[in-house]
Amino acid sequence: MKTNLRITFLLFFLFSAFVSFSQEKKWTLEECVNYALEKNISIREAGLDVQLAAVNKSDASGNFMPSVNVNASHFWNIGLTQSITGILEQQTTQFTNAGASASIDLYKGLLNQKQYRRQKMALVASQYQLVKMKEDISLNVANAFLEILFNKENLKVQQEQLKVDLEQKNRTADLVEGGMVPRGDLLDIEATVAADRQKVIQSENQLLISKLSLAQLLQLEEFWKFDIADEEYDLTESEVMLNTPMQVYDKARELRTEIKIAQANLGVAEQDVKIARAAYQPTLTGFYNLNTRVTYADYSSFENGQVVSITPPPFWNQFWDNKGHSFGFQLNIPIFNGFSTRNSVRKSKIALERSKLAFEREELDLQRNVYTAYTDVQGAQKAYEAAVSAANARKEALIYAKERYEVGLINVFDLNQAQTLSANAQSEVLRTKYDYIFKVKILEFYFGIPITQN
Repeated sequence: MKTNLRITFLLFFLFSAFVSFSQEKKWTLEECVNYALEKNISIREAGLDVQLAAVNKSDASGNFMPSVNVNASHFWNIGLTQSITGILEQQTTQFTNAGASASIDLYKGLLNQKQYRRQKMALVASQYQLVKMKEDISLNVANAFLEILFNKENLKVQQEQLKVDLEQKNRTADLVEGGMVPRGDLLDIEATVAADRQKVIQSENQLLISKLSLAQLLQLEEFWKFDIADEEYDLTESEVMLNTPMQVYDKARELRTEIKIAQANLGVAEQDVKIARAAYQPTLTGFYNLNTRVTYADYSSFENGQVVSITPPPFWNQFWDNKGHSFGFQLNIPIFNGFSTRNSVRKSKIALERSKLAFEREELDLQRNVYTAYTDVQGAQKAYEAAVSAANARKEALIYAKERYEVGLINVFDLNQAQTLSANAQSEVLRTKYDYIFKVKILEFYFGIPITQN
């Protein structure tokens, strides 16, 4: 009996510890980013594109190697067969043919070299696409993470406001009982408390939705259990702001993945033009063939005026005696192909011009984005500083309003208005704070500073 109790107690303890551990698991920003980079479907698809590009590069490498093939066939001939004497006879004959061939491109207008360079650049472009996908996912995760932090802080503000109003409700109830304030003030306070409860519920819902959004972005199965660790961020001015917008752009132009992708695609388009032009060139191929034949059935031969039945030699003797060789070169010179080559070159040139325009557009977009990000950081910093000043002023105004309300100089409506303005000011501080943090991270990202310091 005691043993059963001990086992039950142990199982209960382990289960409690497991539940406690699962409840205490809170994700940091670095953990969220790393998990997303590992599990996100879009990133995994981009990884498959890289693997496919590597296979295409391997195919291009194989074009430099000779082509070698071996063939064999065995067949039966059953039925009437004309003999050497001209008489039709029922015969069954068997034959085996075997051969091997090899060929190699000696000259193909340097097509193989150009295709190899093209696939090599395509592999680089796909690798940059994978990096770009990871960068975008990292930014999305960081934005969702900061949204949760904001909603957590905002919920605390609303809960604190509810606590303050509940205390004010109790004081007002005492004043009503003492006949110092009318009962209508208590009703107004109760309405304010009810509104505060509604705001708390709304804040809780916003927090839950933001958690679900990040959990689904991470593609967690049990997303309803997801929560993040509370992190504090230093709001000191970023060192990137010590640079001018043009300096940030110059650094971003060297580092940003979208520029590298455009450069790689431009290189691919240039190689496509060269590949298309290679079709104008003649091709020279070297080849070698080996063939042999083996006969299994007896056959007849006409010798000295008589038909003689001959038994074929053994298999391997025939295999070696009947072999034949052929080798040589094949030259193909394109003369006219219905404008196919010319049109292919023209299409590749048009695609090249598109790639040049895409590269210019990426440079212009990057410049605009950097200047916008730089301006956004400046504006977000000023907005945060203004929000802090306004919140401090609203806090002092609320203290003054409470003092005046206690002595009956203002009514409960004015007090509620001061409390609402103070709560809104605190929420605005939080909003501008996390907006500033995210915009700083975007600007730092352009400058080459990763979202998380691994």
